[in-house]
Amino acid sequence: MRKWTVRDRRGREIYITEERWKHIVEWHDELDGRLDDVLGTIKKGRRKQEARDPQRYRYRYPYDDLLYGYNHIVVVVVFSYRQLPDGSTEPNNFVTTAWGQYILG
Repeated sequence: MRKWTVRDRRGREIYITEERWKHIVEWHDELDGRLDDVLGTIKKGRRKQEARDPQRYRYRYPYDDLLYGYNHIVVVVVFSYRQLPDGSTEPNNFVTTAWGQYILG
């Protein structure tokens, strides 16, 4: 399965799978054709930890060329670890969803 990997502003590696991207575009057509901007939101955006799930963060970044009614892209990333066959662990940080949103200020 295809996936795209980027690093956020602090160097954390985050990936999005083709399956997730198809799901995002199916439910949030305002992002159709905007994969590079979704990845750019992770690279350049500000992030905020979600109160109910401390492993989940929302990245957001403004774009002035989104469809009418949207001015930011929001991307949700889960930060976790996976165990390797040798017993060690490695980061497993992945996108779960993304959408366009109008945010004041």
